[in-house]
Amino acid sequence: MGVVAIQSIKNTLITYLGFVVGAINVFFLYTAFLSDEYFGLITYILSTANVMMPLMAFGVHNTIIKFYSSYKSKSNQNSFLTLMLFLPLLIIIPSGLIGVFAFEVISDWFIGNNPLVKDYVWLIYAAAVSFAYFEIFYAWSKVQMQTVFGNFMKEVFHRVCIAILLLCLHFNVISVQELIYSILGVYVLRLIIMKLYAFSLRFPTLSFSKVNDISKVLKYTSLIIVAGSVANIILEIDKFMLNRYVNLEYVAYYGVAIYIATVIGVPYRAMHQIVNPITAKYLNEKNKLELKNLYKKSSLNLFIISGFIFLLIILNINQLYKLIDPVYADGLVVVFVISFSKLLETLLGNNNAILFNSDYYRMVLLLGVFLAILTIILNMYFIPKFGINGAAFATFIAMFLYNVAKIWFVYFKFKINPFSINTSKVFVLILVSLGVFYFWDFGFHPVVGIALKTLLITLFYGFFVYWLNFSENINNFLHKLINR
Repeated sequence: MGVVAIQSIKNTLITYLGFVVGAINVFFLYTAFLSDEYFGLITYILSTANVMMPLMAFGVHNTIIKFYSSYKSKSNQNSFLTLMLFLPLLIIIPSGLIGVFAFEVISDWFIGNNPLVKDYVWLIYAAAVSFAYFEIFYAWSKVQMQTVFGNFMKEVFHRVCIAILLLCLHFNVISVQELIYSILGVYVLRLIIMKLYAFSLRFPTLSFSKVNDISKVLKYTSLIIVAGSVANIILEIDKFMLNRYVNLEYVAYYGVAIYIATVIGVPYRAMHQIVNPITAKYLNEKNKLELKNLYKKSSLNLFIISGFIFLLIILNINQLYKLIDPVYADGLVVVFVISFSKLLETLLGNNNAILFNSDYYRMVLLLGVFLAILTIILNMYFIPKFGINGAAFATFIAMFLYNVAKIWFVYFKFKINPFSINTSKVFVLILVSLGVFYFWDFGFHPVVGIALKTLLITLFYGFFVYWLNFSENINNFLHKLINR
């Protein structure tokens, strides 16, 4: 786990730096310098682009990771990478032409409950293409076992740029419309920088000779489009559908709540960057023992770390909302529901990497399609009844069923599961911590109260994790930290 541990720690720190900058943007800059309606519009544009991203990428970012290590010669690798560079254009170009000739029909469909959206519909397509090729070049660097710079670009770069743009808006350097177009420009610039970095690791040698096992590659990438789309639909469709039922400002309230809860998944995202290609390597080598060890360790370590973050969020949430515009507290229930969903998701460890890099991705695809349909139906039922809380309920139910199905399927096919006795112990510790700290707050300024309560939670939770020795990896890290 040496390369995993080192790059995961770096990625975690970088990702949290990105979330700190993002939190400043979401909690203070967006809410202070932009109307709720325009904040909701930006949230809607980016979320819808994320839903479209796997289709625009043609599944190539997953295909590179799955198949690259199976090609041993330089010539085979060159042919494979050349195919991966040009394959997404089979979707991007035709969909762009359709958008040009059917713009009015498409934009009218996207408007939903908010006419303001119409003038910015084309930005959704442009953002989706930028997201797609960024992920492709990020995958290009991942298979070279270099994930840190890409993670910085994915988590930090655009947030810093957007913070600067929001300050420019505040000082009347740019208008609201220019801000929205400039945000797209930031994502295009990020794509260009990521491309240059990926090519510095391995410059493409264009080779149009036949790719070995091309039918297998094309079959995988075609199906993984749907799988990736399913995952993004479950994650992002709520914001898209909210636009059809509620005003844009409520999309903003929901977006802030989701952002708070998403912090819990940061360690999962950071570890996934390096665990994904390693999992693919173990599967290609049929090394079941190492795969099992990685599965259990990644699940337990993520659950411990994310459990701590879950506690910090839930136990400080009332004080946190006092620092934001009071109207955003409408998303409080959303924070609770989605935070718990994100915590349970960390129990999967590298489950997604096992499924998407194995020969069983087809079954997961079928499960995903079913659950994507279920997510849409649940949102259609819950949002009109409960508003943004309904969207959270729908997301929780869909994600819970999806995750249970994936754990069961890996156990059924590989006879491995991510759980151990220590998983139960960590869950009990989280419940005890909630009982000890939830029902009181310091009577100080929210910033001081959050800082003091965070310190107490850290000492309490950290002491029992270390004393009870739940995880050898985490204990070694804490031991080094204590010695320093």
